[in-house]
Amino acid sequence: MTDTLTIGVLLFEDVEELDAVGPWEVLGFWASHVASSSVRVLALGPDAGVVRGSQGLGLVADHALGEAPRLDVLVHPGGGGTRALVKDTAHLEWLRGLHERGTVLASVCTGSLVLAAAGLLAGRPATTHRDFLDKLAKIDPSVEVRKRERYVDDGDIVTSAGVSAGIDMALHLVARYDGAEACELTRAGMQYEAPGP
Repeated sequence: MTDTLTIGVLLFEDVEELDAVGPWEVLGFWASHVASSSVRVLALGPDAGVVRGSQGLGLVADHALGEAPRLDVLVHPGGGGTRALVKDTAHLEWLRGLHERGTVLASVCTGSLVLAAAGLLAGRPATTHRDFLDKLAKIDPSVEVRKRERYVDDGDIVTSAGVSAGIDMALHLVARYDGAEACELTRAGMQYEAPGP
């Protein structure tokens, strides 16, 4: 890494808290304590300000989507709020625009359903929460649904399974951008033990 790597974590009403906060903890710890070059992690939302998560936790978006700086990576969580986002044409167009500009899109849980609704998973391998694998295939039958993997890295799009799998995916992103040692230092610093097979 040479320039600042800018990572956005998307927040929205009824977001699953751990889908957002799990990757935030990984990426934020890496950025603050481990990263070999400059990394910044930003919270984005439809508007700046507080959004309410699925379990009632208030989370603060620092930037509205239209005012966010250029992103190298976007983490798109899941949660009940994705039911509206899969039908939100402006949101889907925003995601397509990010993808066209080279932003790596990383979804957690049902965030992948939104990527599929935007047409971004067509013909690609992907995963989601185990209870929504059939829904992913229904949204886009061309998706190669990976039922057993906690995350799937397909280059410019990375998807993960439900909730806690977002932590594993975020650690994978650390390794991808900064190497295995940075990933291990981040994991150890968080005292996180990956689940077994």
